Amino acid sequence: MGAIGELFKKNIRQYGMIVALIFISIFFQILTDGILLKPLNVTNLILQNSYILVLAIGMVLVIITGHIDLSVGSVAAFIGALSAIMMVDMQMNPVLAVVLSLLMGALVGAWQGFWVAYIKIPAFIVTLAGMLLFRGLTMIVLNGQSIAPFPKTFQKISSGFIPDIFNGSTMHVLTLIIGVLLSTLVVYQEFKTRKIQTKYGFEQSSVWLSVAKSAALVLVINAFTFVLAQYNGIPNILVILLVLIAIYSFVMNRMTMGRHIYALGGNEKAASLSGVKTKRVTFWVFVNMGVLAALSGLVFAARLNSATPKAGTNFELDAIAACFIGGASASGGIGTVIGAIIGGLVMGVMNNGMSLVGLGVDWQQGIKGLVLLLAVGFDIYNKSKTS
Repeated sequence: MGAIGELFKKNIRQYGMIVALIFISIFFQILTDGILLKPLNVTNLILQNSYILVLAIGMVLVIITGHIDLSVGSVAAFIGALSAIMMVDMQMNPVLAVVLSLLMGALVGAWQGFWVAYIKIPAFIVTLAGMLLFRGLTMIVLNGQSIAPFPKTFQKISSGFIPDIFNGSTMHVLTLIIGVLLSTLVVYQEFKTRKIQTKYGFEQSSVWLSVAKSAALVLVINAFTFVLAQYNGIPNILVILLVLIAIYSFVMNRMTMGRHIYALGGNEKAASLSGVKTKRVTFWVFVNMGVLAALSGLVFAARLNSATPKAGTNFELDAIAACFIGGASASGGIGTVIGAIIGGLVMGVMNNGMSLVGLGVDWQQGIKGLVLLLAVGFDIYNKSKTS
């Protein structure tokens, strides 16, 4: 029990949010008479929150460096509008249009990153200006009207599912097999990590704790894939999300770039003296945010099947809230990709659950605001205890 307590204490924000997510899900599952975790609703939860989770992955990197990006919602709307012009008005190939849209997102990120990193204008001011600028450009590009419909192939980004090559009659068999394969990978990775820790004499948790952790993950993965298999299987956007989570978690935990991002957020002056090119790191973090904002805009446009002037409204607030709820620190230097995803899921389940029980938007906004305030307050309380 002491090992579990120590593990929880070291990761209190992230594990605390996992526990909160479980309890919130159970709470709304009871209140909605079992509707929340029905296969159709679980699939809708993924589709409804996908674009916010994409933004949260990029936003957590920005927050770790000690900055903020208020423009992502407007950038998402702007890129969605450009993609509509290319695919609907110009009849451009969807693949080429998506590539060009992502490149445009990178240019937007480079524009803002230049002002923040090299001119040293605070990110709050630069991205606030960007929020107004790209919202205005969206309205100009669309001429105040929506553009629709998108090609069917493009819509599949948000509405498509992985086909079942086994042609299951009542269950999506391929989804179940993927669940088993992912479970095997989790167990293999856990014990591979233990083997490396033993080889180099690193401190490690007890064997039974590793077994319990692996068993819990295997149970969650298979329960999740079983629920999805009862509807249409794994959505295409979930595959994109999982790839993004895997890549960004690897970058932040295993690569030099990730360590530089954490160092920059922890203490910029010390990082600079240690040889970290702080300006370059900041610049590329904003370029990355621009690309992910563009991807979020494409996902949202594909789900809506139209580009609208009002797209992306409050996306930045939901993404920022997801990061802080998931354990990122307002002062920088602390945060994880997985934490941001968990924070986004907490917000998504709360939104969905409150809608299912009939709570109005006014109450929903108020409750979400309180949850965000409590999460940041909890972070400051933890810091004051450890300092």
